[in-house]
Amino acid sequence: MSEDATDNAWNTFWDRERKAGRADNGGGCLPAGWQGIADTQKRVWHSFSRTLPKGARVLDLATGDGIVLKMIMEKRRDLNLFGVDRAESIPTPPAGITLRGGVSMEDIPYPDNRFAAVTSQFGFEYGDIERAAAEIARVIQPSGKLGLITHRLSGPIVSHNRKRKEQIAWAIETEGLIDTARNSLGLRDAGIAAIPQAIIDAPAKGASTFGNGSAAWEIAEAVRQTLHMGRNDDPARVRAILDDIQAQASNEMGRIASLESAAATASDVDNVVAVLEKAGLAFRSEALLTDGVSASPFADFRTYARVD
Repeated sequence: MSEDATDNAWNTFWDRERKAGRADNGGGCLPAGWQGIADTQKRVWHSFSRTLPKGARVLDLATGDGIVLKMIMEKRRDLNLFGVDRAESIPTPPAGITLRGGVSMEDIPYPDNRFAAVTSQFGFEYGDIERAAAEIARVIQPSGKLGLITHRLSGPIVSHNRKRKEQIAWAIETEGLIDTARNSLGLRDAGIAAIPQAIIDAPAKGASTFGNGSAAWEIAEAVRQTLHMGRNDDPARVRAILDDIQAQASNEMGRIASLESAAATASDVDNVVAVLEKAGLAFRSEALLTDGVSASPFADFRTYARVD
């Protein structure tokens, strides 16, 4: 997947999450038991925050909605908190946190030795890790800390997203619901305005195959309702809504593809450690993070320190 396509997928994701007011829970990224994941992440960052000096500057990479900085601020309101993200459209942060969109972790717009700590939660592994590691080492102060929560390829977050990818592919590719709906619009000129039976049956079929509330059901029901509500509307307007449904599905597929690629990068632990050590960041500690529900850990938390 190209870098531009990845950027578009995440720009769209954060824009929709911000508008929907659900950025803090990760939207469709996280499995149904996401609260256990969130609680574990909070404990990790609360503990990390206690190791930082008073008034320290902290930079969060690939910050998204700034959730890591919000968790740190819960325990340490004395810290100066900054976040950057490649996505142009990111949610507005609370007072006390400065976020900048459109910023790559491979080109951090801050001077050398600026931060006592750098953090990233499901972010570092999405970038060019060699270039990002060099930038992190540059902006961290001597003996400064790096804290990384990274995906596990075998964990429940990746598993959940792979299931969503399968469900989206079922609706768009296997069942061809968008194409069927578009074709039905072309029949209106011939006086055939009925909704195709395949569209009517699709939501129940998606729910029985993948579960109620699945992406398969969501898309099928959206297509059905689009044709039903637009049965007396201008076909061009109905077609535009179908185009938007397909664009959303395509963006989510792109987001999931970037997640899988990032998880594969993070799971090559020896390489990640070697890249960071080459940049001047020495490994210090690691922990497996669990959600209290899944058999497999959902992430790794590792800390590093700048050495000169």
